[in-house]
Amino acid sequence: MAIKVSNYMSRQVITITQDMGIREAFFLMKTHAIRHLPIVDEKKQLIGIISDRELRRPNWVDEAHDISHVYYLDNSMHVNDVMIKNVHVLHTYDTLNKAVNLLLDKGIGAAPVLDKTETLVGMLSAIDLLRALQEMIREQKKIKG
Repeated sequence: MAIKVSNYMSRQVITITQDMGIREAFFLMKTHAIRHLPIVDEKKQLIGIISDRELRRPNWVDEAHDISHVYYLDNSMHVNDVMIKNVHVLHTYDTLNKAVNLLLDKGIGAAPVLDKTETLVGMLSAIDLLRALQEMIREQKKIKG
């Protein structure tokens, strides 16, 4: 029997809007000890994601002539300026195998989880997958005695 993403995803998802300043987003991540923030529109539909990676090393750094301001996070830049718009998502009915392949193939640490109506209902991170693996190992030990 294939194990579903919905069994291991985090259901309490903190979301933000694209007009939030990047400093505020950074401290929201720090406060809640999370590394990814889904971005939703006014209808609460997923429109992007930002990770601590975008805040640590934004893509525009290599193109900037003056990078003295790179690690000075203020709210003059907004989430919309650095967010990933082509979001790799999972669905509640996807298998953990599909989730592992997605995270490995795309080199990402987490993916938003959508239900059948394409509504954001969770996040699945590499940590969630490690918890699933831990549980499977424990079950195997019980079976072997």
